[in-house]
Amino acid sequence: QVQLVESGGGLVQPGGSLRLSCAASGLGFSSYAMSWHRQAPGKERELVADISSAGRSRNYADSVKGRFTISRDNAQKTVYLQMNSLKPDDTAVYYCNAFRVAGGREADYWGQGTQVTVSS
Repeated sequence: QVQLVESGGGLVQPGGSLRLSCAASGLGFSSYAMSWHRQAPGKERELVADISSAGRSRNYADSVKGRFTISRDNAQKTVYLQMNSLKPDDTAVYYCNAFRVAGGREADYWGQGTQVTVSS
């Protein structure tokens, strides 16, 4: 059974930092591209950042470039999102995603989400 378990969310003041973690089990982690998404109340889920299976390629939403960093540890089967200079607009539930296409079949898994609230 595939599980993605996010942790590290919480309440932080504007300008502060948080580090999210997503621990994976039940899948060949190193063969999956990983990504972080977020969904704020009343808004659609949006892609925040993604990282290729080997970690060589990373992409970021324009709204978080220069502030957020995605990384992964394939030995620990964990992907991270370091979030600095947080703003109230970063308030959302953050979700971890694992995705790959193998043998013509897609595999797509989601975590349960972790709440990030940026407020003074």
